Amino acid sequence: MMSDENAASGETPEVETPVENAVDPVEALRAENSELKDRLLRTIAEMENLRKRTERDVNDTRSYAIAGFARDMLSATDALSRALMVLPAEARENGDATTKSLIEGIEMTEREMQRLLAKHGVKPIEAEGQKFDPHKHQAMFEVPDPSKPEGTVVQVVQAGFAIGDRVLRPAMVGVAKGGPSHAPADEAVDKSA
Repeated sequence: MMSDENAASGETPEVETPVENAVDPVEALRAENSELKDRLLRTIAEMENLRKRTERDVNDTRSYAIAGFARDMLSATDALSRALMVLPAEARENGDATTKSLIEGIEMTEREMQRLLAKHGVKPIEAEGQKFDPHKHQAMFEVPDPSKPEGTVVQVVQAGFAIGDRVLRPAMVGVAKGGPSHAPADEAVDKSA
């Protein structure tokens, strides 16, 4: 039967036909479930990565937070070392009680500063006798020495220090020149290029 409005306007009523491409509600729920499960797994993985990154950042901050302070303390420790180096040996041996006491106080202060730096992870960089490493050493000059392999640190002008894996201050060194190369003969580098 036609409704009065449709009959008056001359329109034919629409007949509902079954949709051939109807989506199965179970399949739709499975697809949605799969998508939500994938999103959940991705979110969990992102959160785990964030947790690990944050943990690493916290550990780095704990380890390296004192780097600036340690660098400043190295300057003070160097000043104490230089003060002790310029004192003549006779002043240490023949000085009056006050002078000897002052010298002992400077020595104890320097040792204590070194101990405290080491306690907080600041360690000296081994340089003398080592192969020159531009990441740890700063070459100040070359020393002609045919008895040492070329590129070997033969003199340390100023000690270098590192905190953990990071260099606070590179060691200032003199490097041997003119001796045999460090590289074995089969790994020789062509320097003519």
